[in-house]
Formats: sequence, C-alpha cells, structure tokens
Amino acid sequence: MLIVRHLRKLNAPQRLQLNVDQTRRALSDANLQYDKDPQPLFTDAETQRLLQSMTQLQLEKVFRKRTVADNSTETKFMTTAQLEKEFLLTIEKAKKLLQMPPVVQIKPDTERVISKDPALKDFDDSKYVFTDISFGLRPSERKVVVRDVDGTLSYAPLETQKRMNQLYFPLDGRKSYTPRMFSDKELLQRCLDEHKYEFVLDRLTVQYEPYETEFHNISAKVFTHLNESKQFDLLRSTRHFGPMAFFYAWHRCIDDLLYDMIRRDYLYNAVQLIALSYKIHKVPVEYGQTLSQLEALQPTPAERALEELRSCLQKPSEKGIEKEIHAAIGKTEQDFTADELSLKFIEQYIGSEHALKKVQLELAVQTLKELNLEKLQLFKGLKKAHGVQAS
Repeated sequence: MLIVRHLRKLNAPQRLQLNVDQTRRALSDANLQYDKDPQPLFTDAETQRLLQSMTQLQLEKVFRKRTVADNSTETKFMTTAQLEKEFLLTIEKAKKLLQMPPVVQIKPDTERVISKDPALKDFDDSKYVFTDISFGLRPSERKVVVRDVDGTLSYAPLETQKRMNQLYFPLDGRKSYTPRMFSDKELLQRCLDEHKYEFVLDRLTVQYEPYETEFHNISAKVFTHLNESKQFDLLRSTRHFGPMAFFYAWHRCIDDLLYDMIRRDYLYNAVQLIALSYKIHKVPVEYGQTLSQLEALQPTPAERALEELRSCLQKPSEKGIEKEIHAAIGKTEQDFTADELSLKFIEQYIGSEHALKKVQLELAVQTLKELNLEKLQLFKGLKKAHGVQAS
C-alpha cells in the first residue's frame, strides 16, 4: 500500500511555485504580428510533424462531451475484427478533429480595378455587386465584382467578398455581423480571464478567415493571455495547440511552455518545441539526430492512442506482470532512455543564449531528474522482486 501511495506521488504533476524575476521578451502589440509570411514554415512537413506530436492525441479529451444539439451515444455488438477496424476509424476521426487552422500572413486589401467606364457615370445612386454563384467553387475562388456609381468596375473588397459568400453559401456558425465577444473588449477579456481559450479560438476560426487582420489580432491576444496564465494544458489535444506553439516559437518566447512540458514530464515534446524554435530562426544547432533517436524510442501519438484503446479489451490476467509494472511506474525502459537523451538536449538549450528563464528551467529539470531517479529505482526493484528479466 505504501508503494502504491509513493507511486501516485511520483506520477502526480509537480507544481513548482517560483517567483523568478527575469528579463524576458514581452509580447506587446508591437511584435504580435508575423514580420513575414509564416505559411511556408508552418506547412513544412517537418514542422507539421513536430506540431502534431506536441499537440498529442488524448482520445478522452478529443471526444469529450460538448454542449451540442446531439450528444447521444450508440451501442453496437461487434466482433474483435470489427472492433479493431472501429479503433482505426476512431484514430482517423480524431486526427481530423485535430486538424490545425492554417497560419498565414495578413492578406492586404488592395483595390483591383478591372475597367473605368465614364459613360456609365451616375447611372444609379448605389453600387451594384455581381457574384459568381456557381457551385463547387471555394470561397477564395468565387469572383465578386462591384460597379461603382462613377462607372468603375473593380473586384470587391475582401469584406464585401466575404459577405457575399456568406449570403449565397452560408457557413454554419458564422454571423453577418461581428459577434459581441469580439466587438466588446470587456466581454472578450472576461472570456480570457475565465480561461475559455478553446471556446474563443473555436468561434474565431468560424467567424474569420486566417488571413484577416481580426483573426491575427484576436488569436495573438489569446495566446498572449495564455502565456501569462500558464494554462497551456487547456489547449493540449485541441486543434489550436499547434498554432499556439508555433506562435511562441516564432516570437522567441517558448520558455513558459517549455517549463510546463518539463513539469508535466513531456520531455519529448519539449525537445520538439526547442527544435521548432531552432528551425524557425535558423539556429545552427543539429537537432535532427536527437529527434531521430527519440522517434525510434517513442511511439507516435496515433500509435499510443491505438494501444490505449486495445488495452481496454485486455483482462488484467492477460496483461502480465511486466505491463502492470510499467503502468504503475508510468514509464518503460525505453522511456527512461528517451528521458536521458531529452534532458541532455534540453540542458544544452538552457545553457545557451536562447533561454530566457534559465533558473526556472534548471530547477524544473533538476526536480524531474530526482523524480526519474526514484522511479527508476522503484522500477528496477519491482522487476527484481517479481523475477522479471531486463529487456
């Protein structure tokens, strides 16, 4: 019983209350915008792999009950083969739900004149808007033109184009007006103070396009507030965690998120976050080999989630004593090996000029090292006591 209590204590999240007064990069309104187009880096295959892995795939959170019109459940009788197929479909569905909103540059709303026809001047006292309502076109491909009262024919401004698309092909949840939570600063601030980050970002992705100024300003405000509140886990296993991590890496303020990952023992994700920062800012540090070694030791988020589903079908007697030890400790031998590689890489970052909160990160790493040492000793002791050979 004492061992079980001790294991629970070791596996509990360690909360270090530190009052560290260090100079860090302030996320002010002056540097919230992307100074160049982030899309090529964001859509890069390696960047996407890093962000998807950092997001994690926690099925309980992805498929948690929400306040929606239909929250019903369905019960089916299945064979083992059918259940395995359903597991694979569940993983694919979860991946789609975690599809990240794109991070792109703000699109300038420039005037694009098609023709000027002085003969049509004052033909009417109002403008005429012509919209291509052909089916099968994406909103960005749909042509919308405006004939002005002075006879000028030009492509519609972005706001008009968006309004016409919504008029003829309405997007579910998008309003033709600005919702109060975005127009009223106090209301938005209240949502942020109540840590309703996912709700705000979900509504934001429906109401605005990723290239709109409002989308950039509000998402930056949410990420800034989140960086101050340190409630990063609220966005973990949601479609917004990747853009958030990318935002912090781009603006060189990953230390708070990095500290949270170390504190929660997500060392592999911590290495990926540092590697992402190095990649974005072209820091001459070789991180590819470390990532390759860790990938060989760590399952992908999808593989981990699939294993979790399959384990639900196993009886305790079928799991074996070795798996029970792994479940009790929370780690395998491969995990301990991966932790050593990760901590070495993280310590190199902390010792470099790129880390802004060195003391806080050093204390977090030291605390985790001590916990891992205790876990490793218990791990070896339990395996020896049950006669399990080291693999």
